[in-house]
Amino acid sequence: MGAGAIYNISLIAAFAAGVVALFAPCCISYLLPAYFGNVFKEKKRVLTMTLIYSAGIFAVMLPIVLGARVLAQLFWRLHDTTYVVGGAVMLVVGVLALFGLKLPMPHFRQGYGGQARQADVVSTFILGVVGGVTSACCAPVLIGVLTLSALSPTILLSLGVGAAYVLGMVAPLYLASLLIDRGNILERSWLKKQWGTIRLGRAAYPIYGSNLLAAFVFVGTGMVLLGLAWSGKLGMPADQSGVTTLIYAVAERVTAVTGRLPFINVLFALVLASGLYWFVRQARAERKRQETGEVDCCHPK
Repeated sequence: MGAGAIYNISLIAAFAAGVVALFAPCCISYLLPAYFGNVFKEKKRVLTMTLIYSAGIFAVMLPIVLGARVLAQLFWRLHDTTYVVGGAVMLVVGVLALFGLKLPMPHFRQGYGGQARQADVVSTFILGVVGGVTSACCAPVLIGVLTLSALSPTILLSLGVGAAYVLGMVAPLYLASLLIDRGNILERSWLKKQWGTIRLGRAAYPIYGSNLLAAFVFVGTGMVLLGLAWSGKLGMPADQSGVTTLIYAVAERVTAVTGRLPFINVLFALVLASGLYWFVRQARAERKRQETGEVDCCHPK
């Protein structure tokens, strides 16, 4: 990246670079399957679970942006181990999804008659955390966020650039969740249909189409990750300059346009904050719909 861009990295440029980073093969290979598998598992809580999933990614990436380079070095050294752990998490969540089970967490009494079922916050956040770790293991993604934040002249701007970069990585997931929610994609009859029942002792677990699809995505991806990790085929390629160069090129070209605009960082920060606030409100409305009587059809009471 040219020296002239050092003090002019805009939040828009960092955001655009983050969008590009999401589609790096080593990043998207875990983030997207884990996300879509979770969508099929949760069904009517798409927006809420997307926020929780992205919070897990932020929980890993932002400390690195803030200077926790020891984390970056640790994730880099444990690249293959990370994917083994990620694959194992996928398998566990896949089995839970098949039976419609949720990981335990403190339960707070719901209003509106307590009709709404508790969302699986724990496994969703864990999937996001593992997704953040796998992203940190991806050289182009990690180098991109570290370099762009390091080129910022102040700590505050460095944090803003890093946050915008990570937000760019998860923004396509927010958009996908809105399309899924507004398009009623998960309302297909075959997803709601009960395809059978599995009995374990005295317990009976009805298996719905959405459960089967979620389990297929999680278990299938988990087995592929474990197989590639154990066969030594998940090592970082010696040359990843193509993706890294593309991330830098996008950041530099966007900065060349936006860097001349006064107050662009402030304006874009307001846009991001407004967008997040609107999305959170939509998620709260989604939760309220659940609490007022739209019981999840695809889990046993």
